[in-house]
Amino acid sequence: MSEHQNVKIVALVGLTGSGKSEAVGYLTEQGHPKVYFGGVVLDAMTQAGLEHTEQNEKQFREELREREGKDFVVKRIIDQIHSLISAGQHRIVADGLYTWTEYKALKHAFPGELTVVAVVAPKHIRHHRLTLRPIRPLTIEEANHRDWAEIENLEKGGPIAIADYYVDNSGSRDSLHIALDDVLKHIDF
Repeated sequence: MSEHQNVKIVALVGLTGSGKSEAVGYLTEQGHPKVYFGGVVLDAMTQAGLEHTEQNEKQFREELREREGKDFVVKRIIDQIHSLISAGQHRIVADGLYTWTEYKALKHAFPGELTVVAVVAPKHIRHHRLTLRPIRPLTIEEANHRDWAEIENLEKGGPIAIADYYVDNSGSRDSLHIALDDVLKHIDF
């Protein structure tokens, strides 16, 4: 039973290059507030005096979860969501849910309020996009290593496998937006 009145949380998941950032941007442009899992890690990196690079972030994220516990990030995200709900927000976007531990914690904290949407695209499309992105582009080899690291070290496959909805992002931005709109209509977001 839902603890909050008419609250809906949409968590977007997917492997790197699938289009999660585009999907999150589309939802936030509609005025929905977001919580950003990666922001918790980036803030901790800044506090530790580390430069925000792909390699530093990967290593720091894994060390942080090992040292502070797998639920380190999600505990802070749950607090942020509660703050948004207290401020009167009823439709919240969760950007960057990665691990099975995070998924279980959110499901427990927000029973009946969380919908997980996986943004998916074939590997060759995702990897090609990563070579073209303006910020932190990856080579095909780096993209393969990132996929493996996220699946093996961060349990990223679980939330994708158990998602409530799948949105195919192998086409245009417009087709992604239309597919997202269909899901959002279905869940009354």
